[in-house]
Amino acid sequence: MQKLIISFFLLLSLHVSATVKLPAIIGSNMVLQQRSQAALWGTAAANARVTVTTSWNKKLYTVKAGADGAWKVKVQTPAAGGPYDITISDGKPLTLHNILIGEVWFCSGQSNMEMPVKGFKNQTILHAADILMEADNPQIRLFNVPKKISRVPLSDCNTTWQVSDAASAADFSAVGYQFAQMLQQKLKVPVGIIEATWGGTVIEAWMHAQALQPFTNEIKIPAVTDTLKLSPNDPTNLYNGMVSPVMGYTINGALWYQGESNRGRAAQYRQLMGAMVKSWRTAWDCGEWGFYYVQIAPFVYKGDKGETFLLREAQLKALDDIPNSGMAVSMDVGDQTNIHPADKTIIAKRLLYNALAKTYGYKNIPYATPVYKNMKVATDTVQLFFNNAPNGLTTFSFNKPLSDFEVAGADKVFHPATAWITGYGIAVKSEEVKTPVAVRYAYKDWLVGTLFSNEGLPVSSFRTDEW
Repeated sequence: MQKLIISFFLLLSLHVSATVKLPAIIGSNMVLQQRSQAALWGTAAANARVTVTTSWNKKLYTVKAGADGAWKVKVQTPAAGGPYDITISDGKPLTLHNILIGEVWFCSGQSNMEMPVKGFKNQTILHAADILMEADNPQIRLFNVPKKISRVPLSDCNTTWQVSDAASAADFSAVGYQFAQMLQQKLKVPVGIIEATWGGTVIEAWMHAQALQPFTNEIKIPAVTDTLKLSPNDPTNLYNGMVSPVMGYTINGALWYQGESNRGRAAQYRQLMGAMVKSWRTAWDCGEWGFYYVQIAPFVYKGDKGETFLLREAQLKALDDIPNSGMAVSMDVGDQTNIHPADKTIIAKRLLYNALAKTYGYKNIPYATPVYKNMKVATDTVQLFFNNAPNGLTTFSFNKPLSDFEVAGADKVFHPATAWITGYGIAVKSEEVKTPVAVRYAYKDWLVGTLFSNEGLPVSSFRTDEW
């Protein structure tokens, strides 16, 4: 009888001593943000005492799980280094191995961000072989969130952190991977990058329901119970399925390449992007990290009537709305026959310029594209002035004239114009317009930009009017 009682209590103790469970984003091989209060969380038995021990400083953290078993703790991380271990226990220890401390970034968007280093079928990535040849780098860690649609926010996903090599890099975002690769080479610290992408998707799919509340007259959020026709383009579906599982993991910035699927709603897109970033930063709870995004490349979409350049304009204007943001312009590296331009290296570099200058404080690295400031009319010539062009402008076209400038008079009819670089900026003139009122540059769906800063950053399409 005594043996039976002892056996009963042993079984009972095993039952109530639940093993700690962690979301996929918190695991072996991960990178934690250096010099931060890095968030760790998971579940344990209800009301259990959970301890977290970090090997870099032997510090012990204690937290009590809630009635639902959920717990969360923030651990102090040192300067970059590793590998380290973290042991988490509610009575039965779980140890995570090969953890690095360094820089952590999140990248998201549609197909131009999703396009992997190996390319899409019959659509190549420039320099793919070279990128993969250099991919064996244990200082870079990759976390690729699987595609998942959900009507409610999910707390986990089915993947793991991968150490960078040719196999793991091949299937990772070419923009995101090259950003991480170049950042690691520049800073000489470990870099972790998290990818959540899905081609052909709209921005509202990546937004939390609360962030979409000001837009519910135009954007209808599906009911949680409406699961008959799930689509990746339904509002909130990808936030719930792909962002929510990593939300709160301490990062130092986010990269965004999306907009093609919203090009028919340019004015709304500007507002949506600002609302998304504000919502993400609030939910992530680790400061106003840098948000660096790519302006969509010139391309003629079937049936479009100017939507592409209007979306580019909305993205340009969003720079004024989103604090601590930057934009990589791709006016010169589009592809007339392919919505997925092959040169993702220059895009990653231009994002990196923003990060180095604005997030990491590097001085004298050009990162901001010249932006139209104001104009003056001198008889039949318009003088254009620019911000972010302290060293002037150039064509990078072997002294060929600038192209794609247009001028209009009071009749609002635009005519092709001649443009040339001056000491103050650009002069523009059309023989068809004796009294100019407005100027437009590159205001077309497809073109190859000809105007750059003297350091090689292309100028976005712009207009001086609001017609």
